[in-house]
This record gives sequence, C-alpha cells and structure tokens, in this order.
Amino acid sequence: MYYIYFLRSQKEPLRTYIGYTAHIEQRLETHNAGGSEYTRRDRPWELVSYVAFVSEEKALDFEKRVKSGSANLFVKKNFW
Repeated sequence: MYYIYFLRSQKEPLRTYIGYTAHIEQRLETHNAGGSEYTRRDRPWELVSYVAFVSEEKALDFEKRVKSGSANLFVKKNFW
C-alpha cells in the first residue's frame, strides 16, 4: 500500500504537512525524530488522516493534486 498522509504540528497547530510514503508509522516516527528537513522545526507532529492506494502512481498523482490549487480547498475543508 501507498499512503498520502496529513500531519499537524502539535507545537504550532496552524502548521500542516502533506506527504507520501509506503510505511506510514515509520514515516511519522522519522518526522518526529527530526529526520525531515521540512518538518524538523515544528515537531512533534500528529497524524490527522491518511488515504491509502494500491497503486504508487495513483498515490503520487493524488499527492500532487492535493498540494495544488485545484484540490487545496477540498483538503483544507475536509482534513484540517
């Protein structure tokens, strides 16, 4: 399975992060351990939600869409 995941900073609740992984629990641990350049400053992070895909291609396409303007409003309304 491949996952698009949604994180919220517990330190700065207005800070959010959307990412892609095949190992969601391990990836959250990496974020909280400071192993990601983009999320290091705002740890700890909590997992808000995720979407699972069988296809890596579809997961990456969905990640691109939710980070773009076309789906950004949907994400803000439904995930945060």
